[in-house]
Amino acid sequence: MGKTIFVVLDGLNAKTAFAHMGFMAHMIEQQQCAVYTVEAEVPAQSRPLYEVLQTGVPTYQNGIYANHCTSPSKEVSVFQLAQEAGLTTGAAAYHWVSELYNKSPFNPETDRLQFNSAGYIQQGLFYFEDHYPDSHLLLDGDYLIQQQQTDYTLIHTMNIDDVGHRYGSDSKEYVQQTVAIDSLLAGFILKWRAQGYQIVVTADHGMNTFQTHNGISSDDRQVPLYIFSEDVTTGDYRDVLVKQRQIAPLLCQLLGLTPSEQMAPLTFI
Repeated sequence: MGKTIFVVLDGLNAKTAFAHMGFMAHMIEQQQCAVYTVEAEVPAQSRPLYEVLQTGVPTYQNGIYANHCTSPSKEVSVFQLAQEAGLTTGAAAYHWVSELYNKSPFNPETDRLQFNSAGYIQQGLFYFEDHYPDSHLLLDGDYLIQQQQTDYTLIHTMNIDDVGHRYGSDSKEYVQQTVAIDSLLAGFILKWRAQGYQIVVTADHGMNTFQTHNGISSDDRQVPLYIFSEDVTTGDYRDVLVKQRQIAPLLCQLLGLTPSEQMAPLTFI
């Protein structure tokens, strides 16, 4: 149990991740992490699944049913549980995350930088353009970790999803963007692990060949899950299909938090 970094690679399907993320494959081969396949909830859209990842509550109960829903979350999130336990929370993430857990609607003039916030995300750096570079975003997240000393940190990238919507999941551009984030993450993961952080890497949803995501196909729903922690047995468990609602209680266990009553019991580790 300890400080945890939660990396969400927006729009990355499992098939592409497992075929093209060479650094992550290296870490699996070297028994440095555990890897699983996650089945995302439906509808496989971003904002609804941000809420599922943080609260473990299904869409029909949490009310965040589509990307255009700007209502704040009404559920107990990992951010809230961490804050109530005296931990420092942080996020370098798309502005929809701020709308769920800090301020809605998002005003880019006042809400992009949120330090010592009264919201559940106490230290926040939020972006609002889908092409905001992943390289910059990872540095934003590392700033929160190093300078703001966040205990639970969400780092949420958008370039894979952006490219997928323009070219589709079978395109060279989608693969190239996946390769790029694998390379970028490599240095940060080695650094953070050396500093004693636990790391969870996954995606909210996948991407299909029609340049979208929403439905029930494996391209839409199946995403990777990599876990770096001394408290989790390393190994290749890609044939195990984990329900996405398991992520929130997983994060709670890594952080040493008691899950909310709405979160399902953790069953896969």
